[in-house]
Amino acid sequence: MALNLRTFATRTITAAVFVAVLLACICFNYVSFTGLFFVVSIWGLYEFYKLAEKLGAKPYKVIGYMTGACMFFYCILANSILGLCYPVEKLAPFIFVFIFFVFIVALFDQDQNTIMNISFTIAGLVYAIIPFMILVNISCIDKTFTFNHPTGNYYNDMAPYNYHYVLGIILLIWASDVCAYLVGSLIGKNKLYERISPGKTWEGSIGATILTIGCSFIIAHWFPELALKHWIVISVLVCIFGTVGDLVESMLKRQANVKDSGKIMPGHGGILDRFDSLIFVSPFVYAYLTFIH
Repeated sequence: MALNLRTFATRTITAAVFVAVLLACICFNYVSFTGLFFVVSIWGLYEFYKLAEKLGAKPYKVIGYMTGACMFFYCILANSILGLCYPVEKLAPFIFVFIFFVFIVALFDQDQNTIMNISFTIAGLVYAIIPFMILVNISCIDKTFTFNHPTGNYYNDMAPYNYHYVLGIILLIWASDVCAYLVGSLIGKNKLYERISPGKTWEGSIGATILTIGCSFIIAHWFPELALKHWIVISVLVCIFGTVGDLVESMLKRQANVKDSGKIMPGHGGILDRFDSLIFVSPFVYAYLTFIH
């Protein structure tokens, strides 16, 4: 098939802008980082509810957006103005209060599929909001834990925001995606899960895991706040759950009979298309970081 230069140019420009904005917001400061991912999470929730509507549900979007915004803002404040780094589990009482408002709204719904509507409303919060809240906690994890540093104990009490963890995770996700594509294209024969994603192969996934572990040595050199062994574990988590996240999002799109979750990024689809791996990776990486301490 001939290369469509116009499509290629669109995809290239979109990708360049996406990477530039993402890296700039992450590296600049806590405000730009949380501001970006607040927009990402709310837009991701919007896309999830659009998918839900294509599946026949009628999620309570207004209360969903309000709840998602309140949850995310509380997480931002808990990690900055309040001077705390709240583990996600300590946010649970507030999250429960917000979520139960969905049931109250459902009382006044005349639709016969109320349970489905409630389920998709809450599922959107779990899928599109909470993973990015967890990412905020990862970025401020120095405020809670002391990491082993090659020159001694690393602890920065004056500046709790450290973009190294978030950036390291994202770079490993990109490395995994690129390596899986290249290895799968060159030697891939055995389908990983053909019913959901025909393009993925076992060879691509295994090759990506090996090469991404190699990339973790570079990440550990750039960001020594975490020891190499921890970056290696994180790279494995990235490969496993990044792939799972990709498959889950593909499943949702297939069920909804759509090619992309949205059109916000020409040539690349929607927010959920771009962050599907990170959505699944962030909870498991945060669980690991919590466990090792």
